[in-house]
Amino acid sequence: VTITTRMLVSHLSGIRHYEKDITKVKEEKEKANRALKLTKSHQDKEQKEKEGKGIEKTDCVKQKKEHDSETKSRNSKPGRNDKEFEQEEYYLKEKFESVIESLKIFKNDPLFFKPGSQFLYSTYGFTLLSAVVERASGQKFTDYMLKMFRDLDMLSTVLDDNEAMIYNRARCYIYNKKGRLVNAPYVDNSYKWAGGGFLSSVGDLLKFGNALLYSYQAGQFKNRNGKLLPGYLKPGTVAMMWTPVPKTEVSWDRDGKYAMAWAVVEKNQQYGCCRQQRHYASHTGGAVGASSVLLILPEELDPETLGAWPVAPPRGVIVTIICNMQSVSLNSTALKIAREFDKEKRAQ
Repeated sequence: VTITTRMLVSHLSGIRHYEKDITKVKEEKEKANRALKLTKSHQDKEQKEKEGKGIEKTDCVKQKKEHDSETKSRNSKPGRNDKEFEQEEYYLKEKFESVIESLKIFKNDPLFFKPGSQFLYSTYGFTLLSAVVERASGQKFTDYMLKMFRDLDMLSTVLDDNEAMIYNRARCYIYNKKGRLVNAPYVDNSYKWAGGGFLSSVGDLLKFGNALLYSYQAGQFKNRNGKLLPGYLKPGTVAMMWTPVPKTEVSWDRDGKYAMAWAVVEKNQQYGCCRQQRHYASHTGGAVGASSVLLILPEELDPETLGAWPVAPPRGVIVTIICNMQSVSLNSTALKIAREFDKEKRAQ
């Protein structure tokens, strides 16, 4: 078979995640699919009942409450469930000297499916991706990433190295079986630098989000007398990263699809004066004792007025949350915050 870097970055490679038993993975996916079908059928039934009651077309009916499913199935990464943190490989203590060396964990394991045919979130897929970066760049993956973080002015983003003295490093917590808050166990994340091995801050993640949003929008601001600096990435590159990929799914946001290392929701509105779906990109993060999210809600720009705008990009709302506690669902909270700030900006 052939596995491409695009398959790796969109989790279509067939490489396993932490669960080694493909039967258990299939069972969990079937449960998730059944739950999604029940949710959709319930929503369709409610819609038909509303239409049957003959609501006047001139009335703008505002939803009194959000769909219950918006707050469900958003516990971190696609395919994640409450039992994921029971996997032994989450708690590896072995220190790997390079990403190439860490490939030995899974390199002899069979693929779960033919690459490109199905979606399965895989941290190890990103470990292989980091090995590709290492070989292509001719540098250690960690050195390559730290240089990139410096270019992005993310000076508080570092390797999660247990031995290093890291200023303001937070202590991580979990709930034990009795429901009590305890310190998270010791782990060594050198086996998955690309999939969850960096420490960062809210400020640095905001810089990262701004750099991406600026790059995404910079090409649309053309009439600024050459004063607008180029983005860190080309606009087309970010647009490609934020374009949903077929056959993918996202557990933390039922409206979204997976793109290239991002979950993306596309702009959509089916009925007037009803629920409006804005275009945004997000990703959650989960580790032993920690949870996070970064959500980017781009402002909808009017091409006719871009040249006259006194304010340059980035235009939009960026929300990031980091907490030092395990298995905290944050995407729905980030989306609510983004929408509130967006409403405020529209009202001004």
